[in-house]
Amino acid sequence: MNIIDSIVFIVYMIVVLAIGFYYYRKNKNASDYYVGGNNMGSWHIGLSVVATDVGGGFSIGLGGLGFVMGLSGSWMLFTGLVGAWLSAVLLIPKVIKQGHELKLLTFPELLKHNYGKHVAMVAGVISFIGYLGFTASQLLAGAKLAVGTFPELNLNHALIIMGGIALLYTVFGGIKAVIYTDTFQWIILMIGLIFVGIPMAYSALGGFETISKTLPKEFFSLTNITWIDLLNWSITIIPIWFVGMTLYQRIYACRDEKTAKKAWYIAGIFEYPFMAFMGVALGLLARVAAEQGLFAAEGFVSAAGMDPEIGLPMLLKNVLPIGLMGLMLSAYFSAIMSTADSCLLAASGNFTTDILGLKSDNPKTIRMSQIITFVIGFAAILLATVMTSVLDLMLSSYAFMVSGLLIPVLGMLYAKKKKPLAALLAMLLGGFSTLLIMLFKIDIPFGFDPILIGVTISLLTYLSVKK
Repeated sequence: MNIIDSIVFIVYMIVVLAIGFYYYRKNKNASDYYVGGNNMGSWHIGLSVVATDVGGGFSIGLGGLGFVMGLSGSWMLFTGLVGAWLSAVLLIPKVIKQGHELKLLTFPELLKHNYGKHVAMVAGVISFIGYLGFTASQLLAGAKLAVGTFPELNLNHALIIMGGIALLYTVFGGIKAVIYTDTFQWIILMIGLIFVGIPMAYSALGGFETISKTLPKEFFSLTNITWIDLLNWSITIIPIWFVGMTLYQRIYACRDEKTAKKAWYIAGIFEYPFMAFMGVALGLLARVAAEQGLFAAEGFVSAAGMDPEIGLPMLLKNVLPIGLMGLMLSAYFSAIMSTADSCLLAASGNFTTDILGLKSDNPKTIRMSQIITFVIGFAAILLATVMTSVLDLMLSSYAFMVSGLLIPVLGMLYAKKKKPLAALLAMLLGGFSTLLIMLFKIDIPFGFDPILIGVTISLLTYLSVKK
């Protein structure tokens, strides 16, 4: 990459790290570190939510979907809009008041208040494992972007660089650093996509006439998808809005219910249609570039044999002029780190508060939280080194958490009688049945996602246990 692009990218990284160190000096206790003192506004929270939910996995993953199936891949993020708006109506009014009154820092603490400490402990473990995997998926996305842009880097070196930067500002700054850097990063990403990435690639590839002739017509259709795909995405992504630790932290961080709802509506509309179509459009353009032989210098004379998730960074490297490449690279690193930091902080919160049981009013807790965040981040980097697909790792983490936590959460919100034993067994059997199916690669009839089996087992368990 040209020296000017490198300077642009380095300056961006310095700004992000500076935000983390600034809030390091502002945090006084664990409440500041994990939920921002319960006093944050809707736009910062809303942009942070969409930056976290879309982030690197969906940015690089959506590019991969656009590369493989075209514009129909955008339906994946339509489920994000549905999930955001449903949780704004059904979840936020029931949890934000309790979160503020009880001074909660994590999602399992809410379950503890309703079901008891044993349920909260198991929920903390499930959430921790899920977010450890999710953090790893984001770091892998960043590494793939770096490898596609810097040929001299290998994947493991890129993982260390990406992981190190995200780790540093998250460890020091906590949730405020995460939310404010998310806002900054999301603005950078939107500017990069709207004014740089898409128009430059569109022009470089010959405009609509050339692009439309390069690929089959189904790439430009919204119906190039099966109902099984839609169902699998829906049952995986919509429920995460009800069980995601990163989302509960942001609900607690809002100053009131009205602020939280507005933030969720903002997040939903930015997910779909904005990010959904921009992400798959760039992936589609990367497929066009591959078919035109633009990646021949990298050893790919066509799309055959290419990893779909590296098509997008290779496209940007080949079509963007000096200076703008640095800006666009910063934009995508922004998306990746905005998710990695939030998931890392969620995993840290689960381990510190729900598993170790450290008290938020203890002055030593914030220091211990930072140490634990660092250790978990290092573990996520190691996990990412043995994985290959960003989207698979991300959706598997989603599936594990949803299978174990969705039914107990719905029971907490709507059941007249709370059943701690039923919730506990539903978590264990639902979550770990899905995990085993994925680990042993058991085929599910009709191509259904393993999450459907896990949630069904969890529901039947909850309903059959009397207490």
